[in-house]
Amino acid sequence: MKITIVSYDNWGLNNHLKKALEQKGYIVHHINFFDFKYEYPNFKTRFYNFILKTFSNKNIKNIYYGNEILKKLEENPEIQDVILTLKGDFIAPESILKFKKHTKKSIAYFNDSISRYPKIKEVLHCFDEVYSFEKNDCKKNNLKFITNWIYPVQADNSNNEKYQLYNISSKDKRTALLSKIAVILKEKKIKYKIIIFHKKNKIKDPNLEFTSVPIPLSEVNDNLYNSQILLDINRKGQNGLSFRVFESIGLEKKLITTNTDIKNYDFYNPNNILIIDEKKPEISLDFFNTAYKKIPETIFKKYTLDQWINDVFH
Repeated sequence: MKITIVSYDNWGLNNHLKKALEQKGYIVHHINFFDFKYEYPNFKTRFYNFILKTFSNKNIKNIYYGNEILKKLEENPEIQDVILTLKGDFIAPESILKFKKHTKKSIAYFNDSISRYPKIKEVLHCFDEVYSFEKNDCKKNNLKFITNWIYPVQADNSNNEKYQLYNISSKDKRTALLSKIAVILKEKKIKYKIIIFHKKNKIKDPNLEFTSVPIPLSEVNDNLYNSQILLDINRKGQNGLSFRVFESIGLEKKLITTNTDIKNYDFYNPNNILIIDEKKPEISLDFFNTAYKKIPETIFKKYTLDQWINDVFH
């Protein structure tokens, strides 16, 4: 089977998908359009794009991404069996429709919610099949439900449990809550590492660590591996489970999360997962003092990357 992955892979997570497919014997190309850097040639173009987005719901950057992806597809003369697109809402719909000239089947996967990214709804019709990790979006739009996956973490375990709690997030509305949680952790003398990434970081907060330089996935994996508990703050308007949840399962780490829907999944165990209220977060030291309880192998396998591939590329 010949497969092309089209994704905006800013963290490098989709390389795991490519490698896993190749290990199954598939011929795989990965077009990572995160590498395509668009720069406005002048202020006039930037202003024009503002007008375009406001009144016609189009975006020069999305058009640019689509054109560049099509150029890459045209470089490969072989018709693909599947083109899998992740973050398809970043691409102009007219370009996505042209993907079909290069493949027998065009599939999309969204691990964002339509309430947060309404443009997702505008591209759903462009694909033959659409998967989403958001249950409500699947029900309302007749999509196929699937979660994110457990990916293999190869990390340096020389400093195992260097931190009692770890989180890395992009700067957004969650940052204020992370700061509040950091204060609680300090008061309880819990050793933590919470990193906030933002390209133009100008915030100063003594309770958080900020960086404007992207952190390699290998370094993130080291920190995940060497932490006792992982922290997951879900975005407002999103109930789908983040990769942090599946990192915790894969590494057999306990998890603190604000995502209340996690209790509806078969792997949920209150011994392993502490759900906190984002309006009034409370973190008990008892949660840190009990060991992780291994989940049944049959449940674990349901969320592996291998099973994800079997479900999507059936």
